[in-house]
Amino acid sequence: MKIAIIGAGNMGGAIARGLAKGSIIPASEIIVADPSEDKLEQLFREFPEIKTTTVNQDAVTGAEMIVFAVKPWFMKQVVRDLKLKSKQILISIAAGIAFEELAHYVAEPEMTMFRLVPNTAISELASMTLIASRNATPEQEKLIVDIFNEMGLSMLIPEEKIAATTALTSCGIAYVLKYIQAAMQAGIEMGVYPKDAMKMVAQSVKGAAELILNNDTHPSIEIDKVCTPGGITIKGINQLEHDGFTSTVINAMKASK
Repeated sequence: MKIAIIGAGNMGGAIARGLAKGSIIPASEIIVADPSEDKLEQLFREFPEIKTTTVNQDAVTGAEMIVFAVKPWFMKQVVRDLKLKSKQILISIAAGIAFEELAHYVAEPEMTMFRLVPNTAISELASMTLIASRNATPEQEKLIVDIFNEMGLSMLIPEEKIAATTALTSCGIAYVLKYIQAAMQAGIEMGVYPKDAMKMVAQSVKGAAELILNNDTHPSIEIDKVCTPGGITIKGINQLEHDGFTSTVINAMKASK
C-alpha cells in the first residue's frame, strides 16, 4: 500500500518516521512531499527507502492513502490544488476542520476520510492518537487504528467528541509536562539537581501511566496503595486537594475544549 504524506514538519515527519519503523507499511511505499528540501533531505538521511518530492501531485498520484500534515489555514488550497481519485483515502491532521468542510475541498465529496488528532509524543512512538472516520468500512477503520497503534495508542471516536478528547490528549500532554516542571521545581528547592529531578519525576509519571494502561485498575486504587495511614503521601494528596488541584485540572481541560 502506497501512502503519501503532504508536509514534512514536526507532525508529518514524525508520522513518516513512525510508519517506516512499523511493520504495516514498508518504508519503500512511503512518499513525503514538502517545499523544504532541507526537511526532505534530513528525512532521507534517516530512512533512505522513503521517497521524497517537492511536488505534492507527484506524491499523491498512485497513492492509496494520503495524509495531510499541513497547517489548517493551508489545507483548503493544498487539497484543492490536487487531482484526487474517489478510491483514495484522505487523512487530515488539520485541527478544527470538520468532515463537512473537508468534503467541499475535494471533487469527490463521498470519498473515505479520516480525521486524526495525534499528540507530540508521536515522535517517540508514544502518541495518544484520536481517529474519526467518514464513509469508511470497518476494515479501513481497523487498518488506520492498527497503523497508529504502532506509534503509541489510537482510539476510534465519533467526530463530535474530537474537541473534548483533544483537551484530554493533545492539550493534556502539555498539562502533564507542566506537572513535571512544577515537581522539578519542588525537587530543586529541596536540594535535588535539576536534571536528576527531571528524570525522577518523568519516570514516575511514566510508571503511573503504565500501571493504568497495563492493568485492570483505577487511579484511586493505585493512590490508595501508596497512601498509608499517617504517612507522608496522604499529607501531600490532601494538600493538593486543599489547594484545588482536582478542580484546577478539570477547569484547564474544559477551557481547552
